[in-house]
Amino acid sequence: MASTNKGYSHFYTEVLRVKNVAEEINRTGNLVVIFDELFRGTNVKDAYEASLATISAFAGVKSSAFLISTHIMEVADQLRKLKNIRFGYFHTSIEGKTAKYSYQLREGVTEERLGMLIFENERIVEIINECII
Repeated sequence: MASTNKGYSHFYTEVLRVKNVAEEINRTGNLVVIFDELFRGTNVKDAYEASLATISAFAGVKSSAFLISTHIMEVADQLRKLKNIRFGYFHTSIEGKTAKYSYQLREGVTEERLGMLIFENERIVEIINECII
């Protein structure tokens, strides 16, 4: 398996992991596959295009089951036309400035944007600014 210890970039390691899964499906005929955040090791445009291409290709494999998460919500817009794809998300509510996770899977694609709330709650910029003399 690829490793950043071998000098491979994070993205290249991800690409090799997906390739290994594809080769294993060709060898065995069926797998249950879980990918969490495909191609997060590259820029948003390449991650979008690579995720879309990969998920679209895997959607044609009838002998295996895939659970694939992504925060690139625009991918869902393109995948909706494929009949054998279902969308789900974990609902999160906001109470004050705190995210409350339900851990309940809901049908569909979320419109929630929690990244900056979590980021701001940790006061990272303020902490950095305290270092500036």
